[in-house]
Amino acid sequence: MTARATTKPTPADAFKRARRMWLKGERIHLASLSDELNIGRATLFRWVGNKDLLIGEVLWSLYEPLRQEALAITPGHGIDFVVGVYRHINSTVLHFEPLRRFIHQDPEYALKILTSSQSTLRARTVEANTRILRDQVARGYITPPMNIESLSYFMVRLAESCLYSDILGGREPREEELEDACTAVRILLGGKV
Repeated sequence: MTARATTKPTPADAFKRARRMWLKGERIHLASLSDELNIGRATLFRWVGNKDLLIGEVLWSLYEPLRQEALAITPGHGIDFVVGVYRHINSTVLHFEPLRRFIHQDPEYALKILTSSQSTLRARTVEANTRILRDQVARGYITPPMNIESLSYFMVRLAESCLYSDILGGREPREEELEDACTAVRILLGGKV
């Protein structure tokens, strides 16, 4: 009789499983996830924190490659570059079916995860925008008429108002509103319309 090799699950396994579940539109329950991985709930909590943190990490794992893609394919520099990156990211997010499904399944919870002051995604998005803006300022391509951190925060809030208008305003998000947000970002950066 041969012993069958078994591998112990890792934090990466928990994350990968949660990511697959989220992309399929399945609700993530930490109790079920710990049972599926055959680990204790305390172990899972040590690995991933709470459900909100886990979903925040899942969302960031989808957002960050998109952001890197936008940085790589957007030509130019300065205001046009910043607005181009912003447009590419948010247009893709606007049409991302797993996110739309997540929002429609539980709008209040989605709003909390996506936009609250505790949101991992929002905090990291603001930080990422800030890095882009600082880089463009350091290179002499832009001179924003306001504080960079505030500008980055406003850029994120403008995107949220368009991307999540179904939760915030009771109407489906539209590409036209996203274009208006891009125009507003251009103005905030000190550019001409």
